[in-house]
Amino acid sequence: MVQNEFTIYGEPWLDHDERYRRSEEFIRVLKGMWTEEEFHFKGDFYRINGGWVKPKPISQPHPEIFQGGNSIAARQMAARVSDWYFMNGNTVEGVREQIEEISALADRQGRRVKFGLNAFALVRDTEAEAHELLREIIAQADVEAVKGFGEAVKQAGASTREKQGMWANSNFEDLVQYNDGFKTRLIGTVEQVVDRIRQYYEVGVDLILLGFLHYSDDLSAFGRTVIPLVREIEASRRKQPALVVV
Repeated sequence: MVQNEFTIYGEPWLDHDERYRRSEEFIRVLKGMWTEEEFHFKGDFYRINGGWVKPKPISQPHPEIFQGGNSIAARQMAARVSDWYFMNGNTVEGVREQIEEISALADRQGRRVKFGLNAFALVRDTEAEAHELLREIIAQADVEAVKGFGEAVKQAGASTREKQGMWANSNFEDLVQYNDGFKTRLIGTVEQVVDRIRQYYEVGVDLILLGFLHYSDDLSAFGRTVIPLVREIEASRRKQPALVVV
């Protein structure tokens, strides 16, 4: 988040954890306005005295709240008020750890949070072909832009309570895909990518947000080859929440 985005609109620039406190209040106000006929709220950042919204949202009880972030403050806020927690690309074990931590926090609040994961898909006839394409993408990256992004996120991470952010363990190659999509490793043959999706599903991922190199061609091919096999995984686990790949 850039300080300039706040000052442009005359908003005070708050410390990292204070920004999450304000975000949480904002979400509570949204949910209250969406669900109550006359809403009252008194917080540190917002005051609502008999506020109302009409017409009410069609989604019941309200539109779902999606949230990212990797700091302690972000995870705690997700557990308290968000419906979905979106993660940067990561290993299966790294994703499992985040899901277990946030699920435990949410359980203490009597809530369940769903989990989304960023990924970049490179599906080719052979594993070697897919990884060669990955090397080409990295080789052709805008070095100045990637390094600039890396410096910006490091500065943002330094403002957190734990002094590191979402990209603390990301190298140049990871940062070429800004949300660490390469780390998810949906790279290889159809069968390899389907198996990788299965692993994420089994540790609790509910939705995967995909990026593609050639959007039109790669997306349609993914739909023809990978999605049917993912649906077979769903069919074998119908008693569990369905995995969504978008």
